[in-house]
Amino acid sequence: MSNYAKESVWPRRRFLSGTSALGAASLLAWPEISRAEPPPEIRKIRIVHVPVTCLAPQYLAEELLRLEGFKEVEYKELASLAADIVADGQADMSMWGAPETVALMDENKSIVSLAGIHAGCWEVFAHDNVRTIRKIKGKRVAVIGMRSQDHILLSSMLAYVGIDPRKDINWIKGGTPADTERLFVEGHADAFVAFPPQPQELRARKVGHVIVNTVEDRPWSQYFCCLVIANRGFVQKYPVAAKRALRAYLKAADICANEPERAARYMVEKGYESRLNIALEVIKSLPYQRWREANPEDTIRFHALRLHEVGMIKTHPNKLIAQGSDWRFLNELQKELKA
Repeated sequence: MSNYAKESVWPRRRFLSGTSALGAASLLAWPEISRAEPPPEIRKIRIVHVPVTCLAPQYLAEELLRLEGFKEVEYKELASLAADIVADGQADMSMWGAPETVALMDENKSIVSLAGIHAGCWEVFAHDNVRTIRKIKGKRVAVIGMRSQDHILLSSMLAYVGIDPRKDINWIKGGTPADTERLFVEGHADAFVAFPPQPQELRARKVGHVIVNTVEDRPWSQYFCCLVIANRGFVQKYPVAAKRALRAYLKAADICANEPERAARYMVEKGYESRLNIALEVIKSLPYQRWREANPEDTIRFHALRLHEVGMIKTHPNKLIAQGSDWRFLNELQKELKA
């Protein structure tokens, strides 16, 4: 069983100890424009510690952040939702799921979306009595909790196919990723939304089948799974630091896309995943260069429209985007890192 499946909060074991597994990261061609920019207004950056394999760019970014002029990179322990930690000012930046970010933006949390990173991650698993997403209507679905990432994502999916998630689903709360998976495996739930490495483990055990794979199945494959979010005050007060930090994230995503073996070894050597084959399978399966191609605003609008239609958020999508996103750094970096 993976670290993710065991608990929803992980220890920092060995995270900052030893030499970097990236090794040659300092030899990467670094944009000349970044050297010409002013240094970051602050030399310490705080990032949420959510060490699961699909969030590899958040950890590969550590060395790259130092190249950007940050002398100290602190990974804050996950004690609640990553977005809440960022919104409360306990951390400056994090990757986080798009659907839940939309819901928190609706609550006017002090967060802004800066970019998308990749699509995919989530897969909806079901037993033999459920063959399509529409057949979930009236069934038992295990989720970590109400308004958790899996609950909000699946609610958006259900709204898209005309099912009201508030009335038409028997939601069963698992409390933790491990217990949610157990409810499904033991037959207490007909479906649940699996997150890496759960899909890889369930396929190996031949438990259930996939009815939606967000890497492959439209329309969900067209939208970002994870966004880069930041504290609104941090971005407003330290715009140079925000841009430099985002550059490190995007360069780290490129490493995942172009050198998945290297990224997988890094995640294993840091203790985030014990099995190199699983880490490599996850990283190779995800489109980490999506940030170069897709507009993250489309992702926010897509989920906001679905959730607004069924009354799960109150803010109109256009207002949500206006108050909860800042694409100026992404627009600059897409041009700068075009080669």
